[in-house]
Amino acid sequence: MGLKDILRLGDPRLYKISSPVFKSEVDSLRPSIEMLHNALMEFREMYGAGRAVAAPQIGVLKRLIYLNIDKPIIIINPELSDFSEKKIDVWDDCLCFPGLLVKVKRAEKLKLKFRDENWEEHEWNLKGDLSELIQHEYDHLDGILAMQRAVDDKSFKIKKGLSL
Repeated sequence: MGLKDILRLGDPRLYKISSPVFKSEVDSLRPSIEMLHNALMEFREMYGAGRAVAAPQIGVLKRLIYLNIDKPIIIINPELSDFSEKKIDVWDDCLCFPGLLVKVKRAEKLKLKFRDENWEEHEWNLKGDLSELIQHEYDHLDGILAMQRAVDDKSFKIKKGLSL
């Protein structure tokens, strides 16, 4: 279980809206959380990148994000609010289409409210790269991929150093 479980661009499941997680479901989602962890770690090893992955990327249509920057954090039923008017341009990449970069605009700042795997509530104010990362992963929960947010029809490129 790992990177091979990531759905690839074109899979119709990537465009479906995910359902909320109920407290009673958390324990049954632990194998999925392990799959998300394994997939992210394998992606990092193979591509030298990757900070988070959303459950729909492995075909689990639940509102769950696995974030691992310096430690694993399980984000359940995230809610985004207080988006800044200021936008930042980002070359977005994704585990579902490795090597392809998509230029998108994301809010520079936002507020994230979520529950963790112990069902404790958290509220974070995010800015910069964490703000854009959470927006990317949140989009997966709503069945939206980065190319649907492309700045224009010329906002695509292959990542440098990638051998095809």
